[in-house]
Amino acid sequence: MTRPDGEGLTDQERYDQGMAVRRAVLSDAHVDRATAAATDLTADFQDFITRVAWGDVWSRPGLDRRSRSVAVITSLIAHGHHEELAMHLRAGLRNGLTVDEIREIILQSAIYSGVPAANTAFRIANEVLAEEE
Repeated sequence: MTRPDGEGLTDQERYDQGMAVRRAVLSDAHVDRATAAATDLTADFQDFITRVAWGDVWSRPGLDRRSRSVAVITSLIAHGHHEELAMHLRAGLRNGLTVDEIREIILQSAIYSGVPAANTAFRIANEVLAEEE
């Protein structure tokens, strides 16, 4: 069903594909919390990220999920999106990243995103890893 350009998929097929990938990457518990917390204000956004971020982009065949996790973690560190960083560190572990690889991603980010950003990322990673143990 996955097509690199998404052409030929209905919105419902994109949504279904996106929900399957979103659940696999973020966990059923996380997705259930996010969808249960949707309000009239945020329901369209939840639909949008499921169809577009997860159904289109995360479903593309050009990168595996581990590589996508590396890209997302790096971007979140660079932009200071700490809440999302914790979530995607968990997703990275689910996608097969090791603790050593996460350390290297954060160290690499220190060079291009700054030491304070890496310092915060290491703090968040320590918290996430403690929860996962």
